Amino acid sequence: TNCITVILLTFQTNILTELKNWKLNLIQHHKLQMRQEKKKHAAHVKNLQNEMENLKELLHAYEVSISRKDEVIITNLTQALEKKKRRVELMRKFTLWRIQHVKAKQEEYAIRIADTHFRTALMKKVWAAWRSVSEVRWKDEVARACQLRATDVCVQLTNDYEAKIAELTAVLEQTKAEILRLHSERGQYEDTMKKAFMRGVCALNLEAMTVFQSK
Repeated sequence: TNCITVILLTFQTNILTELKNWKLNLIQHHKLQMRQEKKKHAAHVKNLQNEMENLKELLHAYEVSISRKDEVIITNLTQALEKKKRRVELMRKFTLWRIQHVKAKQEEYAIRIADTHFRTALMKKVWAAWRSVSEVRWKDEVARACQLRATDVCVQLTNDYEAKIAELTAVLEQTKAEILRLHSERGQYEDTMKKAFMRGVCALNLEAMTVFQSK
């Protein structure tokens, strides 16, 4: 009985020793795995930090590039607008000069017509004075001739005056239509440039968002 007891105690002691050793080995293995995981985690964190720094540098480079693109687009649009404004201003000055030129021609023609009418009236008075002192037999003939001549001259002058007025009126209407068309083209061009500017800005914003999201 004592021998069996000793054997059982020895077996129990061996089992407890084995369990203790197994526990110690398990704890050491766990500690080793923990150290390895900590090293892997530290390396992973360091890689992530390096990637963040690289991404920050890339983001800064993209911001600088986008800022330069915006400046170039704004400069080009500004130059185009200034060029169009100068062109419209030149067309406006030319149109005003043309209108003034037409008005001057109208005034000159009106003065010539008035002078012609004045000379015609003066001729009528001269003819009337001469007719009053001329002989009786020439009175009717001269009067009829003068009347016919004056009538022809008046009719011709009236026809010429009306034709010239019609021509100048047509030129004036055409000039007004040209002014309206230039104003319309200017408004359409400004709207087009504004839309193009907005589309360029939106495209740049979308491109930047796409780059950020893909990264």
